Amino acid sequence: MSGTNGGGRVVVLLGSPGVGKGTQGVRLGRDLGWAHVSTGDLLRAALTAGTPLGLEARRYMDAGRLVPDDVIVDLVREHLAAMPADRGVVFDGFPRTVPQAEALDDVLAEAGRGVDRVCLLEAAEEVLVKRISGRRSSPGGRVYNIHFDPPRRDGFCDETGEALIHRADDHPETVRTRLAVYREATAPLVGYYRAKGLLARVDGEGDIEQVYASLRTAVGERGSVPATPSRARG
Repeated sequence: MSGTNGGGRVVVLLGSPGVGKGTQGVRLGRDLGWAHVSTGDLLRAALTAGTPLGLEARRYMDAGRLVPDDVIVDLVREHLAAMPADRGVVFDGFPRTVPQAEALDDVLAEAGRGVDRVCLLEAAEEVLVKRISGRRSSPGGRVYNIHFDPPRRDGFCDETGEALIHRADDHPETVRTRLAVYREATAPLVGYYRAKGLLARVDGEGDIEQVYASLRTAVGERGSVPATPSRARG
């Protein structure tokens, strides 16, 4: 399976908070032997290693400002340059805006590659609110969900016995705001990839195995873009 210009295939996963991009992206990369690329992971690694790009990003973060697109894109460029050109890549939640998508196209073109498929994972708002607002975490980092993976004793970690924390940005009203912001910001991006004939919609409301099976179908072979029916209404 070769990419647009002979390199490894490039797949982009889009989707709102709580839809499962990270879980599915990690598994897809592992099963296919592709690099799973999350810009958040790249940024944290650069900060930890103290690379020039990491130091530049830290200047913005220490000033309470967002890391600009050009720094993020340079992190992606640097990461791609360090891997074999014939290795597939799955981008998790990047790009997030049309300018980022255009910049990614330029970076990939420099390496003789291009985006082969964009998979939009979708779920109804009520499903996403339930998933996110049900999260509880222990101080040690263990994460539960009171609806799908509850602790044995309500409100306490199974491993340490510590009281679980419900993060402020996981409260239902905050989640709805986050979802609204996401939809507004990414609607043009979805249109951008749809116009290029790259977009495949994936139903993200099933269990992990069902969603993964749909994602594998949507990734497919370059040349045809299957559209998996979605129940999303939010």
